[in-house]
Amino acid sequence: MNTVLWVIQILLAAVFAGAGLAKLTQPKEKLRDRMGWVDPVPPSQVKALGAVEVLAALGLVLPALTGIATVLTPLAALGLVIVMIGAILVHLRDMKKQDTDDRRRTEIQGAITCVVLLVLAAVVAWGRFGPYSF
Repeated sequence: MNTVLWVIQILLAAVFAGAGLAKLTQPKEKLRDRMGWVDPVPPSQVKALGAVEVLAALGLVLPALTGIATVLTPLAALGLVIVMIGAILVHLRDMKKQDTDDRRRTEIQGAITCVVLLVLAAVVAWGRFGPYSF
């Protein structure tokens, strides 16, 4: 199970590092094509979310690798659970506002992706807080 948790941690770290870096480095206008939810959100909040995602990605891996403050790993996973709850709510809200079936489908797919990421983060939080802690 420890190996499974490591695989999930690395996968989540890669996903959130990539998404977070994109939000930190790209202007809002470029993100709009892939992330329609950014339209009503101020650029500073998009950047803040990107920073949170990058920090969480680092928190999933670095403490465990270094053996320093290993409690940060499950805390990072728990933080991602909270972020994903918010993301699901945003996608579902946007789904109701969409004017075309294609855009609604995109929001449903986004919500499903967030549910999967939430479940994976919850598994890491459970495992690293509980029976498979460091």
